[in-house]
Amino acid sequence: MDREQNLSRFLQSDGRTVILPIDHGTIIPVATLKPVELIEELNPVVDGYVVNLGVALAAADALEGKGVCLRTDCYKPSYGDNLDEGSYRLYGADDALTVGAHAMMNMLYTHHGNEASITREVAELITESHETDVPVILEALPFSIGRPDDYTVENIGFTVRAAAELGADIVKTAYPTDGKMEDFREIVDSCFVPVIVLGGSAMGDDNALLTMVKNAMTAGAAGIAIGRNVFEHSKPAGIAAALNAIVHDDASVDSALKLV
Repeated sequence: MDREQNLSRFLQSDGRTVILPIDHGTIIPVATLKPVELIEELNPVVDGYVVNLGVALAAADALEGKGVCLRTDCYKPSYGDNLDEGSYRLYGADDALTVGAHAMMNMLYTHHGNEASITREVAELITESHETDVPVILEALPFSIGRPDDYTVENIGFTVRAAAELGADIVKTAYPTDGKMEDFREIVDSCFVPVIVLGGSAMGDDNALLTMVKNAMTAGAAGIAIGRNVFEHSKPAGIAAALNAIVHDDASVDSALKLV
């Protein structure tokens, strides 16, 4: 596939996408997550998945016809006295081609203590991307993952633009903690590639999740990449259908809630 064909596995004819990341097994305990069964259940309302290499191999049949994004790094928050490396790259474009992936995803932590190494690894991945036509989705976050106090309008705006400047095909980021819809619209408008929003840790509040997504889409986001708020939900298919309705059908929050 060429680059546009690969991207079209995620960005549908309306230019929007619903991506389900299930790449958490190297970061947090997900013993109850059964990827093949989950993928089969959610395929009707999900456009693509972010997976680690092992899941890409194990769930190849279930993933057939969907966008497959290979997680190329391992991103680890600090733990105890362990060295906080933030993110370190493990795989590349050759591995993506081996498992039939249509894109690759890697972290970009601006302002992180290991920013120099992370940025060089991102640049190397983007070089490989242009040699193979496998697009790159950069998960662009200030400092590290799981730091909502640092996800300010200013920090998110800088990081999103930096990801685009480095050559990302799509930028995945957090909705600013202190941001209004107009603030996020300015961030999206200043980025010359599609921006999609992540969900973060499970909120346990369907209305809050769907409202955030509705605001992001109204502000110009191209879609979502939401994992834990779906696969940790008591009704994964229901919440995924609700998210899909907002992204692809411009559904209201109230009408989407009825699908849960």
